[in-house]
Amino acid sequence: MSIDGRDTASGPFSAMLVVDLPIAKLDALDVIAFVADSTVENAQTAFPRVPLEPNAWAEVQIPKFGDPPPFAVDVCSDVSPAHAAAAAARLAEALERVGWSVRLPRPGEA
Repeated sequence: MSIDGRDTASGPFSAMLVVDLPIAKLDALDVIAFVADSTVENAQTAFPRVPLEPNAWAEVQIPKFGDPPPFAVDVCSDVSPAHAAAAAARLAEALERVGWSVRLPRPGEA
């Protein structure tokens, strides 16, 4: 956790998923919360996130204004890179079941 109390994808470990959908950040977080049977934490702040399981959460990184999709879903873990990757794989499967097309980033796309 950083000095300001914010957990971010720059924290201990993360795995990225890429989604090619034109969607607002909070709408994307709502869908992630739905498929994870969770809630959006800190929704009214600059740093919302969705708890996925103990010690793992998802954050959404939307392109800057005017940039087209894709957007990134950073799945973060306090445990290990393998834990982040496993949580990301489970989230990707759940998102695909509701019709999202999810992929790993291409080299240089991060």
